[in-house]
Amino acid sequence: MIKYNSEDPPPQKKKKKMAESRTHVVMLPWCAFGHLIPFFQLSISLAKSGVHVSFISTPRNIQRLPKPPSTLAHTLHLVELPLPSLDPGLLPEGAEATIDVPFEKIQYLKVANDQLQHPVKELVAKWLPDWIICDFHPYWIIDIAKEFQLKLLCFSVFSAPVLAFFGPPGARSGLSRPEELTKPPEWITFPSSVAYQMHEAVAVFNDGYQENAAGLSDTERFYKVIDASQAVLFRSCNEFDGEYLNLYWKILGKPAIPFGLLPSERPERRNVDESWSKTFEWLDAQATKSVVFVGFGSECKLSKDQVFEIAYGLELSELPFLWILRKPSWAIHDHESLPLGFVERTSKRGKVCMGWAPQQEILAHPSIGGSFFHSGWGSVIENLQFGNTLVVLPFIVDQPLNARLLVEKELAIEVKRINEDGSFSRDDIAKSLREAMVMEEGEKLRNKTRDAAKVVGDLKLQQDYMEEFVKFLKTGIWKQI
Repeated sequence: MIKYNSEDPPPQKKKKKMAESRTHVVMLPWCAFGHLIPFFQLSISLAKSGVHVSFISTPRNIQRLPKPPSTLAHTLHLVELPLPSLDPGLLPEGAEATIDVPFEKIQYLKVANDQLQHPVKELVAKWLPDWIICDFHPYWIIDIAKEFQLKLLCFSVFSAPVLAFFGPPGARSGLSRPEELTKPPEWITFPSSVAYQMHEAVAVFNDGYQENAAGLSDTERFYKVIDASQAVLFRSCNEFDGEYLNLYWKILGKPAIPFGLLPSERPERRNVDESWSKTFEWLDAQATKSVVFVGFGSECKLSKDQVFEIAYGLELSELPFLWILRKPSWAIHDHESLPLGFVERTSKRGKVCMGWAPQQEILAHPSIGGSFFHSGWGSVIENLQFGNTLVVLPFIVDQPLNARLLVEKELAIEVKRINEDGSFSRDDIAKSLREAMVMEEGEKLRNKTRDAAKVVGDLKLQQDYMEEFVKFLKTGIWKQI
């Protein structure tokens, strides 16, 4: 672990030796774990391929990442930069990630992250890396890259269909009404259902297109970074969404590079914490592909009505389930997170586990047959890799667009919502779950899911994409796969 103090004297700029053959990449992820984890997974894959990776984040965020393999100690360096302090009351003490703050405070994390510009510049001046791979937020890295004549890449943790929907920089700069986000744009020239419902469009318009405390909107940040990058990277492959990748390359005018889906090797149970042994024993006792995994992650901060409606839907479905639930902010004690008597009424066929969970190990278990979740891109990949049937209930940012894509591909059932306010019912949850898991109407979905697993879980195919990407990092030339 490398720790860097921004008060240290500026490091001297070193001239890169021509003889140094190992490619050096600097990673700059946004401080949400839905961003940190994909950047970390990409870093590990690159390090395994012999690329020298410097992964920059704040101390608490790095400490909360999985421990990288010890064999990568010489190629993967986790670099801690302390998050600058803001005025009292703007951020809770110790808050370094979006998971640590209520939604309305996230804008102040952007303010604090923007103040990392100077220490990041000093590190970049010292290292002179071959590439900087950054997230949507650090628009200030553009001037740093220009000053030191460094090459910039934007890694979108959002899928290619999501970025194709929003279009290239400038395409939606004149967006004045959320209604414009409720239909596919004119540059998508093939049939597509990837668009927002009205209640989702209002939230995206207010959160993404309006200036916040940091002085500019999230879409302005993203478009600036994309515009300055030599290419945009995606956790994807042509076999899964090549149509959208090709379209985005065409409308962007620069490469849209899929480096593969980064599927994990099937995790081993022995690596799981002992506190989970009883839960895995319970899973072992269930029938193959019979259990629904339920998890809405840490970024979706659900209301009491929403959590309770999900609970009642699970109860009505009469299906076995394993629900990973993070205690909501509105609950003082764990038992207040669920309807009175829910655990007792469902104890013979379901389990609720509070807090963190070994998600990959759970999803890979033979008894897990379906997943009821938010349709975040990373979770989509994890579930499809193991052939789990998908029931989606999207909430924020890209999740609704992912949900439409999955339904379009006949790889998911989306729980119905009322378009005006986005509310959903326990009956529709139960109906969707039963159709996906046991009803005859869901057989086509289950077959399609098995077919998708052959692509997503094809480790050799996905590694081929990574090898092509590593070649690009070494040569700067991308040949479309």
